[in-house]
Amino acid sequence: MQSDRPGDSTTPGEQPWLTIVGIGEDGWDGLTAPARRAIESADIIFGGARHLSHVPAVGKAARVTWPSPMAPAVQEILTEHRRQRRIAVLASGDPMLYGVGVTLTRELGMGEYRVIPQISAFSLACARMGWAAAEVTLISLVNRPIEQLNRYLCPGQRVVIYSEDGATPRAIARLLTDSGYGSSMLYVFENLGGSTENHREAIACSWSIERCGDLNLIALLCAGNANARPLSLVPGLPEEVFETEGQLTKREVRAATLARLAPLPGEQLWDVGAGSGTIGIEWMRTHPSCSCIAFEVHDERARRIMMNAKRLGTPALRVIVGTAPATFDGLQSPDAIFIGGGLTSESMFEECWARLKSGGRLVANAVTVGSEATLATRQKVFGGELVRILVARAEPIGNDLGWKPMMPITQWTVVKP
Repeated sequence: MQSDRPGDSTTPGEQPWLTIVGIGEDGWDGLTAPARRAIESADIIFGGARHLSHVPAVGKAARVTWPSPMAPAVQEILTEHRRQRRIAVLASGDPMLYGVGVTLTRELGMGEYRVIPQISAFSLACARMGWAAAEVTLISLVNRPIEQLNRYLCPGQRVVIYSEDGATPRAIARLLTDSGYGSSMLYVFENLGGSTENHREAIACSWSIERCGDLNLIALLCAGNANARPLSLVPGLPEEVFETEGQLTKREVRAATLARLAPLPGEQLWDVGAGSGTIGIEWMRTHPSCSCIAFEVHDERARRIMMNAKRLGTPALRVIVGTAPATFDGLQSPDAIFIGGGLTSESMFEECWARLKSGGRLVANAVTVGSEATLATRQKVFGGELVRILVARAEPIGNDLGWKPMMPITQWTVVKP
C-alpha cells in the first residue's frame, strides 16, 4: 500500500534500509532479537560513543560516532546512504521520544525505516517514582533553555526532566529557589537502568551537589513557598508579572484577544508591534508546540520582551528588531497575526494580509479614533467582526469603591479565505 506521508516513494514489499534501535544502559543484553539482528546485518552503524561501546564486535559493519554537531552525519545518512546501504542507528531508549529517530524519519516514507524502541528513561523514572506516566510532564533541557521549566511550575506538579549535563540539577535547584519553589523535591537518577545506577535526592533550596554524573535524569515534585505565585496557562495573566514601560495589553483585553487568535498546537503567531511581548508570550503558554515571532522596533523593548519570555517559561519566543514590514522578508507564513501597532499604515496591513496563511486569523486592536476608523474601513472591504471592549475596574473612592473605566478598545477579527 502506498503511504501518503511526505517524502514517501516506497513500493509495496520494499525492505527498510534504515533501522533505528533504542538501547538502554543495560546495553546488548537488554536488546531484543530483532534489534540484534538489525545491528548484525548493517553495513554501517551510527551512534554515540557510549551507545557504540555497548555493542560487541558483531558482523562487518563500519562504525561511525556521531560528530558534534550531528547534522552533517544525519544529512549523510539521508542522502548518500539512502537505499544504498543498510544503516543501523543507535539511540537512547525510545528513539521517538526526544530522540534522533524524530529527525531521521521526518522526511522518509514509512516503508524506508523501522524503529525498534527500548524502554525510555522517562518510563523508567516514572516506574522508580511510582508515578502514573500519563499524569507526568516530560521536558528536555538537552540543547534547550532551562527557563522553559518556568511554564510548568505549580504546587503538586510532577515533571521528569532530561538533563543537559551534570550541572543541570544544580541549575534547576537554583531556578526553583529563585522562583519561590525552593521546597520542591529533586530526585536525580544517574545512569538510569544500568549496573551503575545511582539515586540522589534533596529539597531544591538545600541542594549542595555541584555536579552529578553527566548522564542523569531529574524527577521533580513541585512545592511552592509562601512567596510562590502559580500562574495559570489560561490567557489573561496579571499585569504585574510582566516587566513593562507602559506598552502592555491589559489582562481583560489580552484574554479576549487570545480567544480571537485561537491558538492551536503547532501554530505560529506574528506579534507585530509587540511592546512588552504579552500577547506572544501568552500565545506560547497555551501549548508547548506553539511559537511566536515578535516584531519590535525599539531595542530596549525587545530586551524586555525576552526577559518576560524567560521569566514566564517561553524562552523560545523569537524577537526581530527593526521596522515592520521590512523585517518580514524571508519568513514563513504564520497561522495568525496580531497587530498591536501601526494600524494606520496601509503597507503594514497589506503585507500582513499577504503573508498570512489561508485560513489564518488576523486580530487588530485600536485605541485611537483614527485607528478605529481604519479598522471600520477595512472591515467593509475584508469582512470579519468588529467588537468594542469596555472594561471598568473598581477602585477606592474615599471609604467606598467606584468604577474607573479603562480606555475602550475596538477589536477587529478576520479570517483569510
